[in-house]
Amino acid sequence: MDERNFYEETQETKNLTLMCPSCRREDSYPIRWLVRTKKKELPRGANEEDRKRFANARSYMVRVDELVACRKCRKRFELTGQSVVLISGAPAAGGADFDPETFGNR
Repeated sequence: MDERNFYEETQETKNLTLMCPSCRREDSYPIRWLVRTKKKELPRGANEEDRKRFANARSYMVRVDELVACRKCRKRFELTGQSVVLISGAPAAGGADFDPETFGNR
């Protein structure tokens, strides 16, 4: 069974405050994230190996955008920091108030 069957995928856009390395201007940019939320129960037709993999699976976010264009100088710069963020079961980490900026995306 494919691992993608364990997750529900949605796209979200979060605004991050980033600084352009060329002109040093700080601005807010919309960054796209792919959110993979673990399903509540195992899909049908799973064997014992799939059950083990499903038990170890966790919800996470993957950053889709790798480059951002500065709004002042128009130069593109690469986003550094974590591109994958694990989402814990606690509402503070995966809820609506989740801020990926606190995970080193600056």
